[in-house]
Amino acid sequence: MGVLSALPIIAAGNVCCCLWVVSGGAVAAYLFQQNRSTPMTPGDGALVGLLAGIAGALVRSLVSIPIDILVAPMEQAMVQRLLDMGTLPPEARDVLDRYGRGGVMGGAYFILGRIVGLMFWIFVGGIFSTLGGVLGALVFKRQTPPGVIDIPPTA
Repeated sequence: MGVLSALPIIAAGNVCCCLWVVSGGAVAAYLFQQNRSTPMTPGDGALVGLLAGIAGALVRSLVSIPIDILVAPMEQAMVQRLLDMGTLPPEARDVLDRYGRGGVMGGAYFILGRIVGLMFWIFVGGIFSTLGGVLGALVFKRQTPPGVIDIPPTA
């Protein structure tokens, strides 16, 4: 989830109902069920999905930093081309000019944007990957054979 959400073009899959986030929770539920002999509950899937969403948000934030640094020169060149065209309204020119220069405090905006982005993805990832974990728990639930009484192990 984290890596796919950080890649520039592939991240567009999240536009479709947070596709990568939900599938990350479902994959976490699948892997959790593979390591258990007893069937998992939807609560187990929700917890595993929530943890996958938080981990995915952290991975996404870490992976997006070098990608954004690599893509920044291309973005600045595109902004400069838009400014050179001269067909933009003055308000749009001001916004693009500030974006192209990195603003007054480019470094501070970069760090603040990373923190806000991390909080956003922890929130969104927590919600949608929990839903993916519940769906994964229902889909990948291990069935007990007929006639077998499932007694959970005692601690």
